Amino acid sequence: MIRPVLVLLTMSTLLACHSSRKAVAPNPIDPYHYSIEKTVTGHKGAVVSAHPLASEAGVLVLKKGGNAVDAAIATQLALAVVYPGAGNLGGGGFLVAHLQNGKELAIDYREMAPATSSREMYIDKDGKARTDLSQDGHLASGVPGTVAGLFEAARYSKLSFKELIDPAIELAEKGFVISEREARSLNGIQQDLQQFNTRPNAFQQKDKWKAGDTLVQKDLAATLRRIREKGAAGFYEGETARLIVEEMQRGKGIISYADLKNYAARSRQPHRFDYKGYAVISMPMPSSGGLLLHQMLKMIEGRDIASMGFHSPQAVQLMIEAERRAYADRAEYMGDMDFYKVPVAALTDQKYITDRMKDFTPGKASDSKVIGPGKAAAKESEETTHLSVIDGDGNAVAVTTTLNGGYGSRVVVGGAGFFLNNEMDDFSIKPGVPNMYGAVGGEANAIAPGKRMLSSMTPTIVLQNGKPYIVTGTPGGTTIPTSVFQTIVNILDFGLSAKDAVDKAKFHHQWLPDAVFVEKDFPAATQEALRKMGYKIDSRGDIGRVELIRVLPDGKFEAVADKRGDDSASGW
Repeated sequence: MIRPVLVLLTMSTLLACHSSRKAVAPNPIDPYHYSIEKTVTGHKGAVVSAHPLASEAGVLVLKKGGNAVDAAIATQLALAVVYPGAGNLGGGGFLVAHLQNGKELAIDYREMAPATSSREMYIDKDGKARTDLSQDGHLASGVPGTVAGLFEAARYSKLSFKELIDPAIELAEKGFVISEREARSLNGIQQDLQQFNTRPNAFQQKDKWKAGDTLVQKDLAATLRRIREKGAAGFYEGETARLIVEEMQRGKGIISYADLKNYAARSRQPHRFDYKGYAVISMPMPSSGGLLLHQMLKMIEGRDIASMGFHSPQAVQLMIEAERRAYADRAEYMGDMDFYKVPVAALTDQKYITDRMKDFTPGKASDSKVIGPGKAAAKESEETTHLSVIDGDGNAVAVTTTLNGGYGSRVVVGGAGFFLNNEMDDFSIKPGVPNMYGAVGGEANAIAPGKRMLSSMTPTIVLQNGKPYIVTGTPGGTTIPTSVFQTIVNILDFGLSAKDAVDKAKFHHQWLPDAVFVEKDFPAATQEALRKMGYKIDSRGDIGRVELIRVLPDGKFEAVADKRGDDSASGW
């Protein structure tokens, strides 16, 4: 649904004020006139996320006396409104936090396979994997976890949930002005919306969306109000549950009332390790992110990568080969630990790490057909979104959430106004068959009722002398762990500024396919040197959208939003 505005929005200076609009919004967030800030410095707190209005919602909560957890919840709820391609109620995610009292959190609200799912549900009578069914439409959706995760996190918040959700309700009810990028994105899914939806929704229209249009989401506002009034039960039971199940029935999906009612977020032990005197806190299974980050950093730790130089062929090759070996292990060993014994201790044992790099030859490309998984002791369009938050009391929160592909399954729940995920594709739907990101897997990540699909999300906090130093993460499917890996190395080893660590060109290798993917602005000389070593180089579009906060020596917070999107930082 749109309403015209008087002046077209631009990316740097959005809309001159007109008072009749401002009168409708009781809070300081003005959804019709806002700007994107790529770098801010704050001394009391900072938030960086995929959308300026969401970052503003988080800082608003900090100013009201909330802590970083409050701000993270408010930012996620706002993203569910203003960033529908990945911000969500119908998906899932992970939260990693370091609290001022020293407590560390890892909250798992990854989606789950419905009770009637089965390991061969996407394999036809001829044995062919039906990736169309695991990626598109109603059958592609796992049971959403986001709302349960928000309430699990709220155990550590200070303000009432009503105060945290009200900005999102206001944004959904009254609408917000969309940018040119957002208009293009919505226009790009109109055919899918027509194909996969059984009821009208706010995102479909005959005329093309354009910058300056106002997106109003009345159904979503009503859903958010039910959550405000009844808590998690306002989503997993009652009216919203009825709307979800009826949507499933119309589209031949399989999420049931029992699936929704039985969903629970889980608090887990963070994946923690040391790197060159810093403590790194990240997400454990069912995210592969923390374990991959651990393996990759440890594979390069004993080599003086700093002396090789940023983006030098030598440094990039070393990191590529670490990425290759870690991702080979991902395909073999990683999955939901509640269902499969992932040999985490064996995969991170220092001798194992050292042995994995014994066949590394500087100046010569390895071959993924030869470099398979190691012998351990026991046998995600990339439309995710990340937010980083810190407050003046020393609380730091990193959150990555997802619908999997852009707009998930492209199914909007009729009458409820939110997109459902297509997360079932993150299972190994058939051994050896790649998912939409080219990742392969086997038994460890096979479909089972109630199981959580393997993820690449890597929300991460780096501590210096026991206190938060870096808060970071990114979207990007299987490129997430490698982007976080490079961002951390860029700062800790190469000494790059926070802005350069985020914005400089990224590269990616994930074992299979056996190719190095580079952004278009990756140095040509380094690409040529890698080709001469025997690497296949594929140029591609943007890799990820890193959101980073770094604590400066004077205690202030430097927040950097990635140049690759409408991402925006806010602080005070």
